[in-house]
Amino acid sequence: MRITIIIAIALVFLTSACNQNNNESDAYGNFEATEYTISAENSGKILFLDIQEGDVFTKAEQVGLIDTSQLFFQKEQLQAQRKSIASGVKNILSRIAVYQEQLDILKKDKIRIDKMFADKAATSKQVDDINGNILVVQKQIKSVKTENARVLGDLENVNRKIDALNDLIEKSKIYVPETATVLEKYREVYEMVNVGTPLFKLADLRTLDLRVYVSGDQLSRLKIGMEVNVLIDKNKEENHTLKGKVTWISSQSEFTPKIIQTKKERVKLVYAVKINVVNDGHLKIGMPGEIRF
Repeated sequence: MRITIIIAIALVFLTSACNQNNNESDAYGNFEATEYTISAENSGKILFLDIQEGDVFTKAEQVGLIDTSQLFFQKEQLQAQRKSIASGVKNILSRIAVYQEQLDILKKDKIRIDKMFADKAATSKQVDDINGNILVVQKQIKSVKTENARVLGDLENVNRKIDALNDLIEKSKIYVPETATVLEKYREVYEMVNVGTPLFKLADLRTLDLRVYVSGDQLSRLKIGMEVNVLIDKNKEENHTLKGKVTWISSQSEFTPKIIQTKKERVKLVYAVKINVVNDGHLKIGMPGEIRF
């Protein structure tokens, strides 16, 4: 009877030891995401900024605007200037048309006089006069075309200035550029900002990366694209399991980061590994996680 009891106790201990081994994860770490900051691309007062921390955007969307009043007034002035220059261009083109018509008439007269001169019905002076008149009109056309090129250059310069203002007006619009969650908001409506002033921080939380650290003897068991089980705390005793994929393995060893290990563990050389996990709503940046190969 005593032998039976001893055997039973031994089996309990063995079972307990096996369960402990089976429940032990292979690596530990924390979840992270690629965070980026949206900054002001123009200077001025924020007229509206319709975001709050935690807001989720599923597509690119305008969420704010920096005051564009002065840019609008400058644009109106340039448009009036462009209109004035354009009218000057029309006047120059009409002058060229008049000179060109005169030139066409003179060329016809030249043909007629050349024939008369061949028949000795016109003098050499008449030939010289018609050639001289043609030369004068050609120089006038050339001069007006030079003037026109300068005016067209002025018009192009004004157009470029208007394009620059349009670009600044567009940059005064504040966008969430893609699917993202607002992590932090730094500025509010009516605040003055300069170019480069941080406005808010974003991250795409549809998937997160679990950065874990494995020892050298575990490294051979991992490869890029490999699926692993990712565990997060469900409660004090249970875990919630997700599927993850290995997307990156460091090529250099490092000492275990201080923030997640005991002093004894920190002196060990380990390799960083990233596990990409689809966020089912449970994952948060900085949350601890575990993996099992």
